[in-house]
Amino acid sequence: MRAQSIVSVIAAAAVGHVAAQTTGELGDATVVSNPAGYVYEAVLPEQPFFKGSLEGNVKGSIVAMSAPDGKGVQFKVNFSNLPKEGGPFPYHIHVDPVPADGNCTKTLAHQDPFIRGEATPCDSSKPETCQTGDLSGKHGAVGVDGYEKTYVDPYLSIVEGPGSFFGNRSFVFHFANKTRISCANFKLISKPDSGSTPSNCTSSAAGTGVMPTPTAQPSNTATTVPFPGAASTSGVSVSLIVAAFAAVMFAL
Repeated sequence: MRAQSIVSVIAAAAVGHVAAQTTGELGDATVVSNPAGYVYEAVLPEQPFFKGSLEGNVKGSIVAMSAPDGKGVQFKVNFSNLPKEGGPFPYHIHVDPVPADGNCTKTLAHQDPFIRGEATPCDSSKPETCQTGDLSGKHGAVGVDGYEKTYVDPYLSIVEGPGSFFGNRSFVFHFANKTRISCANFKLISKPDSGSTPSNCTSSAAGTGVMPTPTAQPSNTATTVPFPGAASTSGVSVSLIVAAFAAVMFAL
């Protein structure tokens, strides 16, 4: 009886170990290799979607380009004329573009090709477990007026196709309570010479204006580049679990 209990504990530990490595239903986000030359920009409009105590609208933009080393996307963000209260202010890439009427609620939820959900807040120390579109969750919310920041997010694609592609989507600027203040579409402003063939190494489902509902593990037909600090299944830990299991069985 005692041996059976020990076996059960070991089995549970093995399952828990593997489960702890991923957050989304389709696993953790993977690092994406992007070709050079693509630049996208999204600029907030003059009028806010939700005015509140604002005078005019938040002024801000996001410029996105291929990362210098080709891994992920480099973002340059700047925001000013923030509301006097209600911060810090998060911002995210959302599934759909902003429609002609400027209704930010029609952008739907955050870009989330690995089906993580947003009930559990993003842990910035483990960005691979966050929603790919949760930029402020991974890189910090906007807390001061005149905010400027440049960073690289390795989990987004700048080439159309995979679910991690954001060029046909939008970003939304929020109050801390998630009320949507303003939103803007990404637009392609520069691309490589037409003679080049863009390609990238990525995983996830096709990127369309509507978030896909994958039914299988994201395709990894190309090499996936590991991101420093990213969670992955540890062969050593699994081996230790197997060894412990064998020891218990031998003791029987």
